[in-house]
Amino acid sequence: MASNTGSNGTVQTARPRIVVAGSDVPALADGLLSLVVAEDTQGLYRCEAGFGNWGTKANAVDFLYYDRKTIDFGKPFQVKVDADVIFDGRVMALEGHFPRDSAPQLVLLAEDRFQDLRMTRRSRSFADITDTGVFNQIASEHGLTPKVKVQGPKHRVLAQVNQSDLAFSPRARPRDRRRSLGQWHDAPRPVAHRPRRRAVPDRIPGKLREFSVLADLAHQRTSVTVGGWDVARKTAIAHKADDSLIAGELHGDVSGASVLTKAVGARKEALAHTAPVNDQEAQAEAESYFKMNARRFVTARGLADLDSRLRAGNFVSIQGVGPLFSGKYYLTSVKHLFDGIFGLRTEFTAERPGLGKV
Repeated sequence: MASNTGSNGTVQTARPRIVVAGSDVPALADGLLSLVVAEDTQGLYRCEAGFGNWGTKANAVDFLYYDRKTIDFGKPFQVKVDADVIFDGRVMALEGHFPRDSAPQLVLLAEDRFQDLRMTRRSRSFADITDTGVFNQIASEHGLTPKVKVQGPKHRVLAQVNQSDLAFSPRARPRDRRRSLGQWHDAPRPVAHRPRRRAVPDRIPGKLREFSVLADLAHQRTSVTVGGWDVARKTAIAHKADDSLIAGELHGDVSGASVLTKAVGARKEALAHTAPVNDQEAQAEAESYFKMNARRFVTARGLADLDSRLRAGNFVSIQGVGPLFSGKYYLTSVKHLFDGIFGLRTEFTAERPGLGKV
């Protein structure tokens, strides 16, 4: 396997391994022309791989993979770099490319186990059930091992109306979802210092090639209030959320709400589109909405040497980018890329709720 020297001085594999139905296929690895492995905290984990599709086969020059013996719909498909699994899923689509000035290509499109949820659409209702109960039921229906740690009210009625299980699963409340092999994890976002899944790089510099970052007050609020009517008790309900909710995530940084207050004054928002029927629902709606926007105060995009520990839903430390922007970031999307010009690399987007104090 070819290798090169990374920017941090270590020897790195220059070309990924391709594993189909559990077996390494060196010809596919050698013929790989392009690769995109993309994931985020809300949707499918997907892979797009392009291969040269013209060469010697059975003592003749012909298409290499149109016989569907090596690559076929539904086959397990993995991308590995050394022993690290960068992608694990199933082949869902095949695409032929016939460039004018180069040989034919075959592009393979694969998705992870969440494609089962995406392809199952139905209408049904759930009665007297918690968010945890909904997630456990959907995960079990698809043969996934649920690891659910969410808080939320008990719903009298929750309706899934002509929605896929994937689209419906986060409907009860915005939250962070991630998946691993055969498992469905659903939990509130952990604090940055808590150990998670695999070891996370302490810092990227030395591996970081490009980085851009933005702190934006446009969607920040100093407080969010959700009101409604408790039918059972026949009383008005209201709950207010503010940046005390994210105090444990700041690690000494300054929140967007604090910056907003100092810059232009209080900016309060009352949500009118929700219809909570009890105090628990009002609290959950207000807190979810406030945290979602507060955590996106600082957003970033970066390009780094490929590292399989850079995964959507993990935290990473970015240092050496100045006192305002150095610190812990939450990875919201990750793309592992390969081509013959730039080699292996990882693109990512990230967010954090605060600015460093200066």
